[in-house]
Amino acid sequence: MSSSELPPSEVLQHVVDVHCHPTDAPSILPESMEKLDITICAMSSKPSDQPLVYNLAKSHPRKVIPCFGYHPWFSHLVCLRGDVSKEDHYRDLFCTSSAEDLEDLEAFNTLLTSLPLPIPLDNLLVDLRRNLEEFPHAMLGEVGLDRAFRIPYDYNASARKLSPFTVPIQHQITILQAQMDLAVELGRNISLHSVKAHQPTMELLANMETKHGVDRWNKISLDLHSCGFKPEMLKDIQRRYANAFLSLSTVINGRSPNHLSLLKVCDPLRILVESDYNDVDMCTEQTWGMIRTTADVKGWTIETEWNENESDSSKWGVVRRLEENWLRFKAGHHSAKKK
Repeated sequence: MSSSELPPSEVLQHVVDVHCHPTDAPSILPESMEKLDITICAMSSKPSDQPLVYNLAKSHPRKVIPCFGYHPWFSHLVCLRGDVSKEDHYRDLFCTSSAEDLEDLEAFNTLLTSLPLPIPLDNLLVDLRRNLEEFPHAMLGEVGLDRAFRIPYDYNASARKLSPFTVPIQHQITILQAQMDLAVELGRNISLHSVKAHQPTMELLANMETKHGVDRWNKISLDLHSCGFKPEMLKDIQRRYANAFLSLSTVINGRSPNHLSLLKVCDPLRILVESDYNDVDMCTEQTWGMIRTTADVKGWTIETEWNENESDSSKWGVVRRLEENWLRFKAGHHSAKKK
């Protein structure tokens, strides 16, 4: 099989793309979903795409696992109190200096005109709960922390011009923890984004385990999506948390050889794969690329046909192994790790 060749449908039907954004595309053609052989975990990230993911999952329940949540890039759209004005909310987030720079004030006033009314956190959680309860197998995602992202003046512009503002990490943590609390309550797995926020992420995981207790925390699974951690940090997380899995994508992780090091040190029972793509027509190809990389690094064979009755796990190829990992991730209820 060449590097670009896909296996037959009987193999692809056992592949799960654990993180993608198909509803970010302007539209999804019906024939695209019809020819999709793999299962996709379709992420939402902002107010406008929660119903898009909902509708996609309703239309294609056997191919789409819906994931509802609010990404850190959009956490500034959420206010912690319902009685705060639009200007006060955004000013509290972005104008933190007592001696404000004139240039920053001008940037703030320009940005303010493009920003919507903030959504009270309580309202967001009501909608999030409703969506998660509508789909018993739905996940929380994409959620997380990001210390690198700057707020664009117009997110939907073809060439985004970035403002000088970032969302304070404590605000992000508050929004994220509220969503994760709901996931633990409902027993839902989580797809977690972390960029330039490794230490706050570690502290959050420790706080979640302490708050909810080891048993409740281990009932759910946590996917470190397109993970960019250093290998030693990944080893530490998996040593501490039995519910922590790793998924990588070629589009994000393929930019750096670090992803090969992550695969080398990752527990082979906790590797997942993803495309992180916003074009459903490319999800299969992108996910398969990471499957091939995983097989190369781990020394696993790649299936060209499917043997349903193969019970000897030593003979399993990469697709079978990843499918078993997905089923383990999906089921949750992990045994506590010794720290």
